[in-house]
Amino acid sequence: MTKNTKILVVDDEQLYRHLVKVNLESEGYEVISAANGEECLDMVSNKHPDLVILDVMMPKLDGFSTLERIRQFSEVPVIMLTGKNEEQDRVRGLNAGADDYVAKPFSATELIARVRAVLRRSTTAEQGSANRFFAHGDLRIDLARAEIWREDAPIFLSATEYKLLIQFAHNVGKVMPAEELLSAIWGPQYRDDKEILWVSIARLRQKLEKDPHNPVHIVTRSGLGYLMPPVDE
Repeated sequence: MTKNTKILVVDDEQLYRHLVKVNLESEGYEVISAANGEECLDMVSNKHPDLVILDVMMPKLDGFSTLERIRQFSEVPVIMLTGKNEEQDRVRGLNAGADDYVAKPFSATELIARVRAVLRRSTTAEQGSANRFFAHGDLRIDLARAEIWREDAPIFLSATEYKLLIQFAHNVGKVMPAEELLSAIWGPQYRDDKEILWVSIARLRQKLEKDPHNPVHIVTRSGLGYLMPPVDE
């Protein structure tokens, strides 16, 4: 069953990439590799692996941040490699959407067992090919790189503004109450702090909309909340 299974190994240490590659190939898996998070995102988008083995400690974009980006556009199974067998790293990885973890140093037997188990739980080998790009009218988002354009002009958002936009992009046509947005972006303790949401929505409209006073990407439903309407609405 491993003949056509493609696994992406992501680690900035060449030694670990080589060791994992050799062990997986000995079991019949096809192995591709990346040396950092940015390469990983491109390969998940373009090579459509069936599983990603992702190191936590990497320069530029660490494993946790890379995983969060992956989960914006793909449900490909991910096994995290942690340098330290610390509970906080395991919990953080699982909360970010990892399917399993393996602590360094690990044995080939353990790694192969984890790979097989995660692949068995995977619902389909096509999970990794989910759409990387999102479009809404003149707005376009590259979910892998967290880049936004309106027509051909780039738009620069803060981390909070981007997270807010993604909430709408993942819920097109759904009215989202202020409390839900506040809890999702700022945390449950902010669910009643409507002012911070009003300011953030206004700032986001200034950047996204041709006419912020007549928005088409993020609209208000009085007394209910906000939504990104279907493009034909």
